[in-house]
Amino acid sequence: MSQNLKAFAGLFSLFIVMAALLFLPAGSLHYRQAWTFLAFYFIPAIAITVYLLAADPQLLARRMRGGPTAEKSTVQKVIMWLMSAGFIGLLVIPALDHRFGWSQMSALAALGGDALIAIGWLAIFVVFRENSFSSATIEISNDQRVVSTGPYGKVRHPMYAGALVMLTGMPIALGSWWGLLVVLAMLPALIWRILDEEKYLSENLPGYTAYRETVRYRIFPGLW
Repeated sequence: MSQNLKAFAGLFSLFIVMAALLFLPAGSLHYRQAWTFLAFYFIPAIAITVYLLAADPQLLARRMRGGPTAEKSTVQKVIMWLMSAGFIGLLVIPALDHRFGWSQMSALAALGGDALIAIGWLAIFVVFRENSFSSATIEISNDQRVVSTGPYGKVRHPMYAGALVMLTGMPIALGSWWGLLVVLAMLPALIWRILDEEKYLSENLPGYTAYRETVRYRIFPGLW
């Protein structure tokens, strides 16, 4: 199967899985926030995939090798299993919330969550344009170098910053305040991944230690 077909087949499979995790716990297809969320999630995902197929197929190939089983270290495998469980929770808990009416949220607030998802995707797209080495796994390519331009001049992990904005927007977009507790539960795993990744890069990527000394913050300027 060509990379083009693999990329779109992967997106289609992800759509089916995410839709099942939303509509089965919700007990209904009449879940307006879920349909809007899926549009805000997958339209940018498809657009970015089309862009990478044309502009940077090697980066797309790196991004397609992701998930717990793709990681090389045991620590990162554990972290990614935790993150995967958290991602599932970000869909299932809001779906149950919708079914049982735990949260009261305005349509405008839910659209604000969709806006956060769009902002998260935009941040990730900017990272992809700036850094062709942004693999989905913790690894170093033979020709890899430290990228310190664009968003990397502000924070060391701009993709995680964008992902965190997106994760925060997901339960809100799905109409669930309770789903934000899942985001809080995922933070320790995200922090663990960042710290372990920085340790690996400092030991294996020339110039990364000096870069850490120049760019002080990891994901949010002035905070951490």
